[in-house]
Amino acid sequence: MNDAKPIWIRDPLAILADGAERGIVVKGGQIIELVPAGAAPATADVAVFDAGDHVVLPGLINTHHHFYQTLTRALPAAMDRELFPWLQALYPVWAKLTPDALDLGVTVAMSELLLSGCTTTTDHHYVFPAGLEDAVDIEVAVARRLGVRVLLTRGSMNLSQRDGGLPPDSVVQDEDTILADSARVVGKHHQRGADAMVQIALAPCSPFSVSTSLMRATADLADKLDVRLHTHLAETEDENRFCQEMFGCRPLDYLEQCGWLNARTWLAHGIFFNADEMKRLGKAKTTISHCACSNQLLASGCCPVCEMEEAGVGIGIGVDGSASNDGSNLMQEVRAAFLLQRARYGVTKVSHKDALRWATKGSAACVGRPELGEIAVGKAADLALFRLDELRFSGHGDPLAALVLCGAHRADRVMVAGKWAVIDGAIPGLDVADVIQRHSSAARAMQAG
Repeated sequence: MNDAKPIWIRDPLAILADGAERGIVVKGGQIIELVPAGAAPATADVAVFDAGDHVVLPGLINTHHHFYQTLTRALPAAMDRELFPWLQALYPVWAKLTPDALDLGVTVAMSELLLSGCTTTTDHHYVFPAGLEDAVDIEVAVARRLGVRVLLTRGSMNLSQRDGGLPPDSVVQDEDTILADSARVVGKHHQRGADAMVQIALAPCSPFSVSTSLMRATADLADKLDVRLHTHLAETEDENRFCQEMFGCRPLDYLEQCGWLNARTWLAHGIFFNADEMKRLGKAKTTISHCACSNQLLASGCCPVCEMEEAGVGIGIGVDGSASNDGSNLMQEVRAAFLLQRARYGVTKVSHKDALRWATKGSAACVGRPELGEIAVGKAADLALFRLDELRFSGHGDPLAALVLCGAHRADRVMVAGKWAVIDGAIPGLDVADVIQRHSSAARAMQAG
């Protein structure tokens, strides 16, 4: 791509950037010029993409997911349950996960994300039944196949039912195995620098599924390897009670004792923090992934986003697992977050631009990638372009607002690192019907018996 002509994405219907009314110029995976109203590009010899029918956003960034859960969407045994019994219903099914099934689950999740305008996604994979030791390697291969930018986490659980935990013995690993493989996948796959396409983070599942020893050792390893840390925290009141009973403190106190309260860490959910804890999070530069749909489906509660931001806490957006969403559509998640937080705080506190900011610049802070999530010179050429030619948009006024208020759900064009990953609403080379058939078959096989 470095030898190709610069591309002028010309005259967009609207763009989420100041001073780019006539579009932007990209080259070599970067934005090299903003073209203001009444001007032409200073860059010579450009190829032109006419964006007159498109609203242009920075590529959306998904900060929390469990790709394998696309194989257990709307599972009857797990419906209408709160978090702990929901997990207990699903763990035996997830224990049947195979490499081929994971490949299909990841392909479906990443494809759905791409088609919704997502250019960078995380994943939190923590289920490792026998035969699935190379789960992270499988995810990396799918990401490269689809051309999506990823921060994949090497998750872990080492407390099973025999230890008083929730998962069955067959899906957990011992601490030495976890730490050795964590170092392996970082050494093999983690890329550094502003053009990185694959990065790795370390992610024990939760305080109730890993030992204190593993939490501390993972923090030490992340510091040694200079990678990010991720876990679920403060998702339910049950978790607060568990931490009080097991550790004699609240979840954030426990996290700090384990060496996790720092700028390396981003946390999923963050619903049940008090005012003092929010200040501590802000001071530590620890960020939060807000998962609006999952929180509503499991009736876990509502992340206090405005109080968090007032306390200096960065907020990103995550779709969470497809067994608790039950989808992987990040543009729909933006709308869900907007509506949920608007209902909580009112019309003067939350706008559509706040929701878009959470899914772009806010999410970029969660994944530690300041070069992402913004349309500006020097930033990555990761873009999502939406058409407003569906019935849902007919009669709209403000195009940017229409994306959120009218419910955009599918991008027409998606660019990742200067390359088109979605063209005319489709992923080039992906046989969607075939993927659905094979994925559905794998899901039925896991759910049987």
